[in-house]
Amino acid sequence: MTSPTAVPPKRRVISNILRGSVGNLIEWYDWYAYTAFSVYFAATFFPKGDSTAQLLNTAGVFAVGFLMRPIGGWLLGWYADRYGRRSALTLSVTVMAAGSLLIALTPGYRSIGIAAPILLVVARLLQGISVGGEYSTSATYMSEVATHTRRGYYSSYQYVTLIAGQLVALAVQIVLQQVLTAAQLESWGWRIAFGIGALGALIVLYLRRGMDESASFENMKRDRTERASAGTLRELMRHPREVALVIGLTMGGTLFFYTYTTYLQKFMVNTSGISKPTAAWINFFALLLFVVFQPLLGALSDRIGRRPLLIGFGVLGTLVTVPSLTLLANTKDPVFAFVLMTVPLAISAGYTSISAVVKAELFPTNIRALGVGLPYSLAVAIFGGTAEYIALWFKQAGHESWFFYYVTIVVFISLIVYIRMRDTAKDSRMTEVAPAPATTS
Repeated sequence: MTSPTAVPPKRRVISNILRGSVGNLIEWYDWYAYTAFSVYFAATFFPKGDSTAQLLNTAGVFAVGFLMRPIGGWLLGWYADRYGRRSALTLSVTVMAAGSLLIALTPGYRSIGIAAPILLVVARLLQGISVGGEYSTSATYMSEVATHTRRGYYSSYQYVTLIAGQLVALAVQIVLQQVLTAAQLESWGWRIAFGIGALGALIVLYLRRGMDESASFENMKRDRTERASAGTLRELMRHPREVALVIGLTMGGTLFFYTYTTYLQKFMVNTSGISKPTAAWINFFALLLFVVFQPLLGALSDRIGRRPLLIGFGVLGTLVTVPSLTLLANTKDPVFAFVLMTVPLAISAGYTSISAVVKAELFPTNIRALGVGLPYSLAVAIFGGTAEYIALWFKQAGHESWFFYYVTIVVFISLIVYIRMRDTAKDSRMTEVAPAPATTS
């Protein structure tokens, strides 16, 4: 058998990135499968006329969307800084597998009564913790194991797999819609999607056990002082400027991203008057192109720096939001609608392709995962997670266009942050270290 030390470093980098990326894909598939199939299983868990079950449904969605992701970013960020990136990534996918398996196997309301929605909420809480911690840990790990000169390129695959997870969930939905009747999907077919997610998570669990630990973390463990303070909130508070930077650079990016991904499909149907199937296909192909933009711009950031891409996103995002959404609100042409979704997504890639590496480069090793995870998750909860609700609130109030200006203002605030911040590619807290010894499984 070949000695682990004989494996070329580049091959190890690619292997680690692939194992981390596949796990990220499965985690986000499980997350989006809930949204994609909720229309089919809602009646199973939350029957009409049961006010208690309906309240549990509302509370569960709130807890997962706005509470558990920051908690996941905190808990798994702490765990990653304290016990290692590989261990945290393995724990993250284990929690996600448990959540998906619980949804797949939980009987309906008619069989076990109020226990059904309670178990669904518990499963979604587990998924919220997992996906909240997955971002920070995978962002840290993929940035640390990447070679110094290609850090932007390799870390961009985090968003590649994030969007790919959503696309796979949509693809599974389309396939099941073709082979099963609506009645079969509502009765039991939706469980297949969560079974696929649980099985995929178990496969990833095996793959992640064979990943190398990052050399940055291994080196940090040798320093007694850094090891003692690793992952603590007290240590994080020693970096208030970096925490504020993560929130400031995330708020515009996440609001813009959620506006042009999860909300835009509903916007096309409710405002533009485009049919649901057509809007779904527009969404699918626009996201497919969005995936392609990530490594291209990630690689560009390795050449010209991170800050020019962020400033480009900030300037173009500020200028394009109002006209693109105004035009989209007044068109039923699917080709034009596709262009009006794809162009802003291409602009958004200036943020999404490098957001992980920029945040990771702000912090020292002993607080990196927590420093990325907690402030990021808070910003996503406040600005990204509420995008759809604020948009619909403005629409209900008769001032839908006010939402366009709200997005513009938040992106502009982030633009100011981008202009004033340092270029992390040139001034990084992440130093080049020797590769960690390969791990055999």
